[in-house]
Amino acid sequence: MWEEVVSNFASMLDWQMWADVLSSPKAWGLILSLAVLECILSADNALVLSAFVKPLPKQQQKKALVYGLWGAYIFRFIFIGLGTFLIKLWFIKLIGALYLLWLAVKFFMDKLKPKEDGDEEEERKPKGWLTQTFGVFWATVISVELMDLAFSVDSILTALAVSDEVWVVLLGGMIGILLMRGVATFFISLMNRVPELETTAYFLILFIAIKMGLTLVDIEIPNEIFIVVLVVAFVITFIVHGIRKNRAEKYSH
Repeated sequence: MWEEVVSNFASMLDWQMWADVLSSPKAWGLILSLAVLECILSADNALVLSAFVKPLPKQQQKKALVYGLWGAYIFRFIFIGLGTFLIKLWFIKLIGALYLLWLAVKFFMDKLKPKEDGDEEEERKPKGWLTQTFGVFWATVISVELMDLAFSVDSILTALAVSDEVWVVLLGGMIGILLMRGVATFFISLMNRVPELETTAYFLILFIAIKMGLTLVDIEIPNEIFIVVLVVAFVITFIVHGIRKNRAEKYSH
C-alpha cells in the first residue's frame, strides 16, 4: 500500500511526464473532461463556500476564497497521492457531514429566535471558539478549509474511477476547483441580490450533510437528484422573492 502512495507522489514530481502531458491533445481532452466533471460534482461545495464567505465584508470575500483555493489544491495533491487509501478515511466524511448538519440546524434555530434591530448582520458572522481565537476572517477561512478536506475525499475517489493516471486527476481537479470558485462567487453575488437565497443555501447544506452521511452506509444519492433539488429550491426561492418584492412595492406606493 505504502509503495503505491510513494509511487503516486513520485509520478507527480516527474517533470518529463508533465512535459509529455502538457504537449498531448489527447491528455488535455481527458483533463478538461475531468475539470468539467469536478465543477459539476462540486456544486454542493460551491454552495457551502458561498454561505460561509457571504457574512464577510465584500473586500474579504474574494480573499477568503483565494485562501480556500490554495488549501483545496494542497488537499488535492495530498489525497491524490494517497489514492485508493482514501477509502479508509471515512471518518473525514463523517466529521464533514456532522459539521454541515450542525451549521444548518444552528442557522434555522437562530432564525426562529426573536431578533432585535441591527442584530441581523452580527448573527450571520461565524461564532464559537474559532472566531474568538482567530477572528471572523480566519475562522471563515479555516471553516472553508475543513469543508475542502471533507469534499476532497469524494471528488478524488470519483476522479480516480474515471482515470488511474495521477497527472490527469491532479490537473483536471485543479482546473475544476478554479471553475468551482467562480460558481461560488456567482452564488455570493446572487445571495446579495436575493436575500432569501441564504435560507435556501442552508436548506441545501442540510441536504448535502444527509447526502454525505448516507455514503458512509453505502447509500448514494445520485448527483442528478441533487441538481434537481437545487434547481427546484432556486425556482421556489425566486418565486418567493418576486412575491415579496411586488408586495413591498405595492405598500410603498
